[in-house]
Amino acid sequence: MAGFLYMPNTAHPLSYCILVRCAPSQQSQALSALHFTQALLAQGHKVLRVFFYQQAVLTGSSLRVMPQDESNLTSQWQQLAQQHQIELGVCIAAALQTGIVNQQESQRYELPGTSLAEGFELVGLGQLAAASAQCDRLVSFGAGS
Repeated sequence: MAGFLYMPNTAHPLSYCILVRCAPSQQSQALSALHFTQALLAQGHKVLRVFFYQQAVLTGSSLRVMPQDESNLTSQWQQLAQQHQIELGVCIAAALQTGIVNQQESQRYELPGTSLAEGFELVGLGQLAAASAQCDRLVSFGAGS
């Protein structure tokens, strides 16, 4: 992964917020977000939050089954978040539109079950705004749709 990330020589580590807007089926773009985040952490930087927005909310679904020849981005993000105490926020508005719900939303809408993957949390856009105000850099991946 050497050369993947150019970082200016700074006296202290920077804090980042990562915005992912591409669906997990867009493997190239979605993997770039994951690899970039891994490179930041390897270089000693801090990632405050990863925010999944637009089609990227599908990454937070516990009901997706990946083809054998594709990376399981959901489990990779879960592992990275657990190892580095990173918050994985999923836009609640986009999640609800795609059928991704936690226990609270399932009860609110009288749905038969939940579909939010463990380690992910439903949050509003205000959480993205707050995180971007707290971090040194906000980096966005994918155009979404």
